Amino acid sequence: MSEIMIMGAGMVGISTALELQSRGHTVTVVDRGLPGQETSHGNAGLIQAEAAEPYAMPRNPRELCDILLGRTNDILWSFGGVLGQWPALWQYYRFSHPRRYQALCTSHAHLIRTASADHDRWIKAADAGDLIARNGYLSVFRNPRRFEAMARDLERLDARYGIAATALDGGTVRRMEPLYTSTPAGGVHWPEVWSCSDPGGLVTRYASCFRERGGRILGGDALNLQREGRMWQVNTDQGRTQAEHAVIALGPWSPQLLKQLGYQVRMVMKHGAHRMYDRAPALQRPIFDAEHGVVLSSMRAGLRMTCGVALEAAGRVPDTRQLSRAARGVRNYMDPGMAQAGKVWRGTRPFLPDMLPLVGAAPRHDQLWFHFGHGHQGFTLGPTTARHLADMMDGDTNSDVTALMPENRGKILT
Repeated sequence: MSEIMIMGAGMVGISTALELQSRGHTVTVVDRGLPGQETSHGNAGLIQAEAAEPYAMPRNPRELCDILLGRTNDILWSFGGVLGQWPALWQYYRFSHPRRYQALCTSHAHLIRTASADHDRWIKAADAGDLIARNGYLSVFRNPRRFEAMARDLERLDARYGIAATALDGGTVRRMEPLYTSTPAGGVHWPEVWSCSDPGGLVTRYASCFRERGGRILGGDALNLQREGRMWQVNTDQGRTQAEHAVIALGPWSPQLLKQLGYQVRMVMKHGAHRMYDRAPALQRPIFDAEHGVVLSSMRAGLRMTCGVALEAAGRVPDTRQLSRAARGVRNYMDPGMAQAGKVWRGTRPFLPDMLPLVGAAPRHDQLWFHFGHGHQGFTLGPTTARHLADMMDGDTNSDVTALMPENRGKILT
């Protein structure tokens, strides 16, 4: 068995630690913060069994024009944010071509297919069932044409991926979610989606399970990682720590570390944000509000409104326009109460241009492993890709996941 250090204590890193530990390896996790308190904390809390197809870049001229002119709340952009990421965005556009996109959807769907079962293993081990609801998720539409288009597509999704979903009329949506004060055009119920009332708390439970089984989580700056002889070493709050293998699971910070090791990773930094409403009535299940591009989720701390994507320049003051627009619009058909005082939470989704996570052995370093780039699905797919990475590290690679491996990702990794 091997000694392994994992750089990163989010959902992906902690899931990797649990998986490798369960196979008899000695595992240490290194992060500058507490487990689950960065990107893993701020998401909408969904384990998305329906998300077989990743988010492609719009290619329809009308959709692109709406984005450029700010007529949609799904995507916000700035000149600095676009120019600073132009090479990665151009690749993202090219990979979103229908022919390329359909091919990569096959690999993504293979991962999504087992996501709930892979989580369930650790939910049980960590005694975290009180954080999980299994009653699905709603997409709600105010625009009849958008609803009808989505409803027509359900048959294709079922035939190709086996995704269960039911189209609902507006009255049924209101009966399922009494918080609505007016009747929408319709909705779609995705019954296989699970939701979590405290995403950061779930990672904390997983981390506690890892510790109870003998694992170590140390404070330290992963950017100090370096190779010394046959070992990987990093400075931690307990001094110099070393291991035979190192796994990079730093999400949006992974390219920064890998640049120091001689790798260039093209990544689209999709910024996201949420705002809390601590006195809002509880929803029965999370809702995607298609009109305003936000997800509404009842958390332990109140109602969370999570917005779409912002392409902003690094270091820019977070733009809250998406959340503010959505808050004004949502009040037309439900009353969430007053927003919680204080700063809006902001994080970054580490999205690779080909829309697949990067999982596998580093091309130019022995015993260095990549495990990042999950985009919108790090919370969903952490345990699943951790299982596949552990297989690779144990010398057993499933042919269905070769598309994730660094050796096959030359267009985004050099």
